[in-house]
Amino acid sequence: MTLREDALAALARVIDPELRRPITELGMVGEISEDRVEIKLTVATCPAAERIRQDAQDQVDNLGLRVDLAVMNQSERDQLKELLREGKPARVNPFEAGTLTEVLLIGSGKGGVGKSTITANLAVSLAARGLSVGLIDADIFGYSIPGQLGITDKPTKLDEMILPPVAFGVKVISIGMFVDGSQAIAWRGPMLHRTIEQFLKDVYWGDLDYLLIDMPPGTGDIAISLGQQLPTAKTVVITTPQVAASDVAVRSGLVGQQTGQSCLGVIENMSWLELPDGTRNELFGVGGGEEVAKALDAPLLGQIPLSSNLRQASDSGIPAVLQNEQDPAVTAIQGIVEKLVRGRSLKGKRIPLA
Repeated sequence: MTLREDALAALARVIDPELRRPITELGMVGEISEDRVEIKLTVATCPAAERIRQDAQDQVDNLGLRVDLAVMNQSERDQLKELLREGKPARVNPFEAGTLTEVLLIGSGKGGVGKSTITANLAVSLAARGLSVGLIDADIFGYSIPGQLGITDKPTKLDEMILPPVAFGVKVISIGMFVDGSQAIAWRGPMLHRTIEQFLKDVYWGDLDYLLIDMPPGTGDIAISLGQQLPTAKTVVITTPQVAASDVAVRSGLVGQQTGQSCLGVIENMSWLELPDGTRNELFGVGGGEEVAKALDAPLLGQIPLSSNLRQASDSGIPAVLQNEQDPAVTAIQGIVEKLVRGRSLKGKRIPLA
């Protein structure tokens, strides 16, 4: 093999952190000479630049090559966008009817029931099983997913295309990545609709097995917009055992049914506090999850007990499912994920073959 062939074979093992494909497939390898190889970033401000450079250097060290970074020109970026779109036009919703992606709208009737924490842990647990997972933080006013997953990087803009940051194997987008951390969002319906549309159409998601959407609490504009744009989505309703929470949670599931989404199931959070002697202190009452499931004619997917580990992990930016497998809350979340994976079906969906 020639030096160029050896170098390309080695660089094929370098995976772009955002696009999740080998840099050799993405047109990122430029000139190769006797002592150097050029790696072309998509944009000069690429947040993964140093990681890409180091990964490439590790692969070509034994060939005596030095890695130098450059930036793609407009023509090269256009070719990359065509490659990523796979022949589809720009600004197309990839999750319309016919998608093979399982889209889950994870909502609640009211805030404070742990919806975002559970969504983040479900997404990371699915990705840990080798599945391709995306996560949209659609709670525009109360965004928290970036903090839950420890994301500080901004999305990379490839002209009109947005490349989402990847955390723990999950592609993530949130309005929190575009504003200052302390900035409040005060938008009316049209702005909310446009933002959600951009998250679906302008973000490069690639081929996903699952797309989880952390919904805002209640039944407002965003719930209606997403219901209209994601006809094959299913809802997952999160509640606590408390009657006041479960009564409102039912409304969240009913809105999904009005816009055409079936309810995949109900998750009861904060079900009890497990005491040192093994007994349970049911602080918020009993039966709220079962009542919601009955009202929506859906299964109760699981009950998650109160856990300080779950709360601490959320604050640290490292999901609990990656830290403490023995924690009862983590065990419950993993059980819910098993049900989601086991219940997934491609029956009736058109599988594209080339």
